[in-house]
Amino acid sequence: METSNQTASGETGHLISSVEISDAAIERIRAMQYLSSAPDRASYLQRQLAVAKQLGMTVRNVQRLMQQWRKSGMSGIIRHSRKDLGSHRVSQEWLEYILKTYRQGNRGSRRMSRAQVAVLVAARADELGICDYPSRATVYRILQSEIDKQAQKQRVRSLGWQGEKLTLKTREGLEIEIVNSNQVWQCDHTKLDIFVVSHSGELLGRPWLTTVVDTHSRCIVGMYLGMEARSSDVVCLALRHAILPKQYSSAYELTQAWGTYGIPQYLYTDGGKEFNSNHLEQVANELKIVLCQRRYPSEGGIVERPFGTFNSELLSTLPGYTGSNVQKRPKGSQKEASLTLEQLERLIVRYIVEHYNQSLDPRTGSQTRLGRWEEGLLAQLPLLSDRELDICLMRRSRRVVYRGGYIQFANLTYKGEHLEGYTGTWVVLRYNPRDITTILIYQIEGSKERFLTRAHAVGLETEALSLVEAQAMSRSLRQSGQLATNQSILKEVRLRSQEVGEHIQGKRKRKSKTQTSSTQLEQKSSVVMSVPETVIENSEDSDCQAVAVVPEVEVHDYEEWQQGYWL
Repeated sequence: METSNQTASGETGHLISSVEISDAAIERIRAMQYLSSAPDRASYLQRQLAVAKQLGMTVRNVQRLMQQWRKSGMSGIIRHSRKDLGSHRVSQEWLEYILKTYRQGNRGSRRMSRAQVAVLVAARADELGICDYPSRATVYRILQSEIDKQAQKQRVRSLGWQGEKLTLKTREGLEIEIVNSNQVWQCDHTKLDIFVVSHSGELLGRPWLTTVVDTHSRCIVGMYLGMEARSSDVVCLALRHAILPKQYSSAYELTQAWGTYGIPQYLYTDGGKEFNSNHLEQVANELKIVLCQRRYPSEGGIVERPFGTFNSELLSTLPGYTGSNVQKRPKGSQKEASLTLEQLERLIVRYIVEHYNQSLDPRTGSQTRLGRWEEGLLAQLPLLSDRELDICLMRRSRRVVYRGGYIQFANLTYKGEHLEGYTGTWVVLRYNPRDITTILIYQIEGSKERFLTRAHAVGLETEALSLVEAQAMSRSLRQSGQLATNQSILKEVRLRSQEVGEHIQGKRKRKSKTQTSSTQLEQKSSVVMSVPETVIENSEDSDCQAVAVVPEVEVHDYEEWQQGYWL
């Protein structure tokens, strides 16, 4: 065989054109010359096998190459390269847009795929009314060199994209290929760039938002909004919301259903201490969820990206917005704050349900996030009851049952049915910090807890009171020298409701008065506009002078915002 190869590469330079051709073409020419010079059929077949092995071709391809050689000679087997080889046949504007979009989409913790860039190119072409724009394959070819450059770096911190598939690599050494919905959920927190106030108008600060995102569909499946800093309790409350079917009252004014629920196989998070707690581990074991952590902080783009969207599309339009830039935060944001935590939650829920989950998935361009979540379900999901999750996911405290079946918690007295028989017994309280007027009572039986009953705050059964507000009211009462009891807190709650009602009524009156004044000014302005300029200059009428100095009055009303969003 060595002899055959050497013969195939023999001296045939006098038969090769002086035109500059590639080494591969020279090798094919010499192989064809060697093959055509076979003395008999047996030698030809033997040389044909040797040439196929030498050129890395099949025997059939060698036969076709010989046919081209016999028909057209050297020009039949030389592959002429394109003059524009290595360049892209698209305009410079499209080339710059594709590269700029991809580079900006992969800065910091953000990760944008080639498919997402192709979708954005199509969207831009539609926006400009252009029919001839780079195809998906062209976008892929343009970005291939950019991707190869990133791959040559010593440490590539990517999310694990392989073609159109996403593979998550965890700190524990797992490699999870994302193939369906509710397979991997991701959870993270952020402190929102907006101030909220209590019902009485007292500034509470900036709330924390915890979201749970489905990795396959990028759909937000659950959330928790509160003043509490990030903790395992907050994570569990967000998980509880994500697992259960979501139902909201008419006060939220939703035209769509949230629709997501279920239990994930994996919970993918960063290395925060709240995700390494024994509490969360116990909950995960109870629900058979595998806890895993990402290798690098930069791999959290899927769950972190919605926070930026909330800022740019929702929070920036609301009073009390501080902005994400610490140096450039407006000084008057605290004074302008007027939304309560409940009002802000309604706006966020409405934004997620009506807008974010209903938006098109950038990777497909033709399917919403909620639609992709529904399509990615493997089977009909079982429905869990609230009681099945209360023992795992609500905040927990221990108290003693007093005579008569009373329990003391957060400076409030609670009365539960059938608790008289447990006087002097330690019980477990589970509660939602957003409303502590009702708590759940459990009895400890070995290593498990058995649900006993609900307990209601005496006198506050028809009210709503968060743990933060109850603590703030207790502090205010103690500072004024009063005792924090159910009666005194109930009085504060009713005063708060009265003040809120007066505040809303006052805003409506001011709005009505402003509208009346505007109408009168428009009428006077129309009269003034009909008077000749000489008359206006010489006139000393106060109405004419008032037209020039009337200030512009901007009136904000939460009800108008609520009616105007995402309809």
